[in-house]
Amino acid sequence: MKFAVLLMMAIEFAHAQKILVHGHRGARAAMPENSLPAFEYALAQGVDALELDLAVTKDNVLVVSHDPELNAKICSGPAGLPHVIRQLTLAQVREFDCGSKQNAEFPKQKTVPGTKVPTFAEVLTLAKKSKVDLNVETKIFPSKPELTPSPEEFARLVIDEVRKHKMESRLILQSFDWRTLTAAKAIAPKVRLSALYPSGMSDALLKKDYINEAHGLGFGIVSPHFRLTNKAEVEKAHKLGMQVVPWTANDARIWDQLIEAKSDAIITDDPAALIAYLKQKGLR
Repeated sequence: MKFAVLLMMAIEFAHAQKILVHGHRGARAAMPENSLPAFEYALAQGVDALELDLAVTKDNVLVVSHDPELNAKICSGPAGLPHVIRQLTLAQVREFDCGSKQNAEFPKQKTVPGTKVPTFAEVLTLAKKSKVDLNVETKIFPSKPELTPSPEEFARLVIDEVRKHKMESRLILQSFDWRTLTAAKAIAPKVRLSALYPSGMSDALLKKDYINEAHGLGFGIVSPHFRLTNKAEVEKAHKLGMQVVPWTANDARIWDQLIEAKSDAIITDDPAALIAYLKQKGLR
């Protein structure tokens, strides 16, 4: 058998055998999302990466929150305080309890009363004890610039923090707003960059060539919704030397789809279940 064929088989085998697990918002199927208890739980399950989201306070502190506002469905705080994180100091953000309310979408989620919104620095300190990567999303919105710093400032804050913790090599920076990825590339060329793109199935979205566009900008990872992930798209990305990390898959039917497509990693709310499933398949 020719060497080139053997090499291609080896590459395909490697992709099939190395499906990494990213704990979405830590592990929100089990613990309050984007919290230290969620990240501790995910680490204990053996995740390969902690997926998390960042917002920025009034006093320019990076805090971990999926939304630019403290979500009243999962957080409660003093009356009279705004919920927009950019309008709050870190001290004010800390007045909110984001662990006493169970997320109704996840009936197995445990409450942890008194859980505070963590800073990015706290998560880095926790993760430093392990070897996991951090898949970090900048929550920034072109149509709502008042909710965040500029893309350049946001990227600088993130890079400065990971450098302070000497964890630059473990950072994956992801965003739907690719301006922050471009800004990060300018100040930290070696940081891995992941281009998130929407879940919609409209003709305009389906026709958009996200993979080639992201590759042209120098990003090494694309992160589509699982509904937009298929074997042809993954092969296209792999031929360009890119990785594919779909979001957010929570059941065996979808996992099988992403395994068949040869995804490089899977972002999931339930990392414990996905890890167990991959072990059953002999893929971990």
